[in-house]
Amino acid sequence: MSAEHGTRAVIAAFLANTGIAVTKFVAWFFSGSASMLAEAIHSVADAGNQLLLLLGGRLAKRSATKEHPFGYGRERYVWAFIVALVLFSVGGLFSIYEGIDKLQHPHELTNGWLPLTVLAIAIVMESLSLRVAIREANRTRGTARWSQYIRKAKSPELPVILLEDFAALTGLVFAFAAVGLSVLTGNPVFDAIGTLFIGALLIAVAVVLAFEMKSLLIGEGATDEEHAAIQALINEAPGVEALIHMKTLYLGPEELMVAAKIAFPPRSTVEHIARSINALEKAIRERVPHARVIYLEPDLYVEQPEIAPSTDHIVIQSGN
Repeated sequence: MSAEHGTRAVIAAFLANTGIAVTKFVAWFFSGSASMLAEAIHSVADAGNQLLLLLGGRLAKRSATKEHPFGYGRERYVWAFIVALVLFSVGGLFSIYEGIDKLQHPHELTNGWLPLTVLAIAIVMESLSLRVAIREANRTRGTARWSQYIRKAKSPELPVILLEDFAALTGLVFAFAAVGLSVLTGNPVFDAIGTLFIGALLIAVAVVLAFEMKSLLIGEGATDEEHAAIQALINEAPGVEALIHMKTLYLGPEELMVAAKIAFPPRSTVEHIARSINALEKAIRERVPHARVIYLEPDLYVEQPEIAPSTDHIVIQSGN
């Protein structure tokens, strides 16, 4: 479901950025505004990024193979990381370069009304794109704050689009202010400064995206809520003594792997253990729909000294 919401937001952003890029290039050609050129390149980079996100979503749907037995779900993380690199290089670094060049070689703006008109229209269109992204994100965000949602979301498309659209809208405001000041004062330095601000903004957003995607690429486990739900199901299951330890890993945005060692009474029969494990797997999938790959290993419970909790969610406790 999150993939469906993300795809809608990506398509809306792609259509908006493509139209905006064309109008920005036209305005730059007739006005010579550095801020307008930076914004045009920014929109081209964003449109290309949305195509990369769609490509990642398509490649992630491939069936598992012998070489990749857990499938290709992480393709979406790989392409989202590439999006961050494109935003940093094509968008941010180019804008910084263009701003420095215009500071060294100022160029007076012509037809100043044209870039201002285009920027005003672009602000409206980008606002609509951001509105779509916010609406789609709200369907999966729950009560989490926006910063938590972007940090904790396992599906990369919506966080990427939200940050891109926010950066685009903020950059447009910078560009409008810079071009407006250049037109009012006749000083092109303001236009160059606006370009530098746009570049710095894009680099900052790219760095945030890169760090978030890096975490997903390395491998993130279940959320605290998902972990607590699975732990409770195992400990409360009839015929189970205790959960000895458990590790989880997201193989893709909608595919969670659960591996756990479970203590059964010493005299349990093979049939009882097998039926209990099958019932547990069914209950876990019903409670946590993303838990699609589950490995439950039966064992005997042995009293162990208490140890400090670690990050891999080790659980050692007495039986029920």
